Amino acid sequence: MTVQILLRLNETVAQRLKRQVAPRHRSAFVQKLLEAALPPENDDSDPLYLAALAVEQDEALAADMAAWDVTIAGGLDNETWWEDRRL
Repeated sequence: MTVQILLRLNETVAQRLKRQVAPRHRSAFVQKLLEAALPPENDDSDPLYLAALAVEQDEALAADMAAWDVTIAGGLDNETWWEDRRL
């Protein structure tokens, strides 16, 4: 099954694509580029993903971050601050 999508390219790139790739071959050309550039769908080896996963699983870091929750409002009562500001 195929899906049609709309891509916006700057004029220079669009002209280069039109000059270099025949009209009936453009979809296949773009598909091959995307397949080569994108990681496999179930690839868990992406360094950024692995770093985020490690942060989420770090219990010491989670406890440290929870200790900072008291500073979320900066010591202000949000409702009182908003009412004072509107006056």
